[in-house]
Amino acid sequence: MIWPGNKKFAFTIFDDPDSQDERESRLVYSFLADLGFRTTKAVWPMGPLRATNSPGTTCADPLFRAHCQELQRAGFEIGFHNAMPHSCTREETIEALDLFRQYFGHDPVTMANHYNAEAMYWGPARLDGIHRQIYNLSTFGRTRNRHFGQIRGHPSFWGDICRQRIRYCRNFVFPDINTLGPLPSMPYYDPQRPYVRAWYTATDGHDCEQFLKAITEERQDQLEASGGACIMYTHFGHGFVEDGKLNADFQRLMERLAAKHGYCVPTRTLLEHLENTRGLTTLSGWQRFELQSRWLWGKLFLGTT
Repeated sequence: MIWPGNKKFAFTIFDDPDSQDERESRLVYSFLADLGFRTTKAVWPMGPLRATNSPGTTCADPLFRAHCQELQRAGFEIGFHNAMPHSCTREETIEALDLFRQYFGHDPVTMANHYNAEAMYWGPARLDGIHRQIYNLSTFGRTRNRHFGQIRGHPSFWGDICRQRIRYCRNFVFPDINTLGPLPSMPYYDPQRPYVRAWYTATDGHDCEQFLKAITEERQDQLEASGGACIMYTHFGHGFVEDGKLNADFQRLMERLAAKHGYCVPTRTLLEHLENTRGLTTLSGWQRFELQSRWLWGKLFLGTT
């Protein structure tokens, strides 16, 4: 892959808002900005209307919203993590997307599902055939009939709106630091899941411990040598700040990564570069089978999310 500016590799982060507050977010993002990183921060545009399923600040908080707008002006991308930290109706999702547009000037380009009823193709719907059967058995069916974003007629259906208003949606995550490893032709379109215009994969760094495992010195050097790309999936609200201070190993490893000659841009910019350079892949049956097999193996035996 040839990266702009003769960069040697690409790196970005998609940060879900779970458990994050304004103070912690400012600490993390000021550090990233000082190092020259420009990444993606996902938000819940609306404040909760019912009991929440996750802690974390939403854009209903004016100070937090102003912080996110400051990040956007500084070159960070603001992404979408469903409407609120609880399950929503179609009407509530549309209202949240309208608020996102009001706050940030346009519809979200990238998103990642939160575990709400309106999640798109989530739980068993991420998989097909034997993979779905194995997933249901391994989870004892706990996520069966819990996600309905793509089910026309359900109160949480918004698949047609998702296709109209959002470009890229995250699905599978892998332990590899080179996100392009499992599917070099990512981003992709899956004809079996037509309400999402384009999917992207990510590297599993869901909390601080897993993030640090994913960006060790050795893995950074591997990413650089391969000329690949890393889209790191994480929650900066999960262990990156303790007692008001950033994790020291996180600081050290990110400083080392920043010193390399990387193409460090938001998720949107990276995905658009890949799509503009190589086009959007339509997933073949074999590619789908291989991708699902690899993810399911990682979930069952390696603990990936």
